[in-house]
Amino acid sequence: MQTNPFNSFDLKFKNNNMLFKLIYINAAVFVSIILLYLPFWLMSSELNPKSFVTSWFSVPSNLMDLFIKPWTIFSYMFLHVEFMHLLFNMILLYFSGQLFVQFLGERRLLTVYIAGGIAGALLYIIAFNIFPAFQGVSHISKALGASASVMAILVALAAYMPDFIVRFMFIGNVKLKYIAAVLFIIDLAGISNANSGGHIAHIGGALLGYFFAKELKKGKDITAWVGKSSDYVLAIFKPSTKSKMKVKYKKTRTDYEYKAKKKEEQEQIDRILDKISKSGYDSLSRSEKEILFKESNK
Repeated sequence: MQTNPFNSFDLKFKNNNMLFKLIYINAAVFVSIILLYLPFWLMSSELNPKSFVTSWFSVPSNLMDLFIKPWTIFSYMFLHVEFMHLLFNMILLYFSGQLFVQFLGERRLLTVYIAGGIAGALLYIIAFNIFPAFQGVSHISKALGASASVMAILVALAAYMPDFIVRFMFIGNVKLKYIAAVLFIIDLAGISNANSGGHIAHIGGALLGYFFAKELKKGKDITAWVGKSSDYVLAIFKPSTKSKMKVKYKKTRTDYEYKAKKKEEQEQIDRILDKISKSGYDSLSRSEKEILFKESNK
């Protein structure tokens, strides 16, 4: 019996698979632009929808343009107008995102994606308004694409479990920290070449991912504000359920008890991750796998 290859994607989307949702959104935006562009091209129209979309949804380095279009600091991280740009970003997002979800959870995948994109946009804007090298183009420069967000996810994963081994065809086993380091160096070297803004944005996302992982090991999620903000926005559109609310009381823990509990949980997770990096995922006991699964779904 033949199966529809899209059924698997559709099922994962409906089952709240955040990785597939992010890929779907990026792909849907790209396809929408292509479909919008096609009739204008067929009619040989001078109007170019791609230019219109880029103008209104990519993030500008010009501060006045940014003031007029503040949403671009968010919208740019889902916008691609070139197929190869989209393809490369989505392949990297898919492979790094799978590992990220397994060890750090779907909710954090979303928060790091958005926070990394914002960090990349801010570093790009700051750099283009500070350094003399960009004075000639800062008034017209724009950035777009998911690269900064994807770099944030990859570097966060590499900083959280640096010795985790990835197996590449023709290359062999490579530790995550080396993959992230090579990509970071490539972006540093690329600043003086073409697409300076893109490389700077990548670095901004990478730095966000690094500090996210370091702080998470201490029990603090620096991207939690993204989740709280999205929950607040979604709550505005949800119907009121005040009549169904139940009040429950429970004993509150002291700050000392809370911090001690978080430290104990983090040490347990670190021991499991060390075991994975040394002996592989299959070496975990059933209870260790359950602990890792519960932590990834927080």
